[in-house]
Amino acid sequence: MSITATIMNTATGQPIQKMVFGRMPKPWVSFNLATGELVTADRVDVGKPAPGKFAVPVSVWVTPKG
Repeated sequence: MSITATIMNTATGQPIQKMVFGRMPKPWVSFNLATGELVTADRVDVGKPAPGKFAVPVSVWVTPKG
């Protein structure tokens, strides 16, 4: 089962993009953004699903250099 996560900017608190992971991302995961920039996760937040829903909101917080 794949996990769809929202990639968030730690500095601004704004979403950068959505990304699909094959499994739950670890807090130290490194990956490339759509811009090609390599980033490492600062933290991974897992929320509660909305009432009647199964999908859990996942946010991966990163600090982009550029």
